[in-house]
Amino acid sequence: MRTLLRVLVICLLAPTAIAWSQDNPLSAFNKKVYEREKDTLLRSAEKMPAENYTFKPTESVRSYGQVLGHVADAQYLFCSVVLGEKNPGLKIEQTKTSKADLIAALKEAFAYCDKAYDGMTDAAGTQMVKFFGNDTPKLGVLTINNMHNMEHYGNLVTYMRLKNIVPPTSEQQPKMEPKSDLESKPKPQK
Repeated sequence: MRTLLRVLVICLLAPTAIAWSQDNPLSAFNKKVYEREKDTLLRSAEKMPAENYTFKPTESVRSYGQVLGHVADAQYLFCSVVLGEKNPGLKIEQTKTSKADLIAALKEAFAYCDKAYDGMTDAAGTQMVKFFGNDTPKLGVLTINNMHNMEHYGNLVTYMRLKNIVPPTSEQQPKMEPKSDLESKPKPQK
């Protein structure tokens, strides 16, 4: 009975999700990019051993942990503008140093930002907000957040490579299994 109920709920909600995506292609795409980046950043945080969170390739840059803290702080900065809220200004980069604390803070920051992406529509995305003193559409602020996330993922990739760790986006993807025996056999040439 539970399985039937789950299938029924999925069948009822799937058309709504598809319609929302079709009615809001810009915000739906922006959210899809954000979800991928969020996953990539969290996997990056998990992959680096705790003893390397203080690692800096050179003294003039942030440590691995500080980059993650900076990304967490930025989620609040960007998404508070979109949500019309005061930035909580948690100063995660300056106050958190352990792997466990930084991962927890990053997850909380993404949960905060999820509200901005989840509630965004293409129409709402055109609403102008003040962002660094400029009038900017809400969807533009979320796009800048995505760009900022990828900018700092690039930093993390360099740090991981220097520690001989394969970054999440470079991991080998599992091979797709053929759907049937017919698909796995070579087709005759004409």
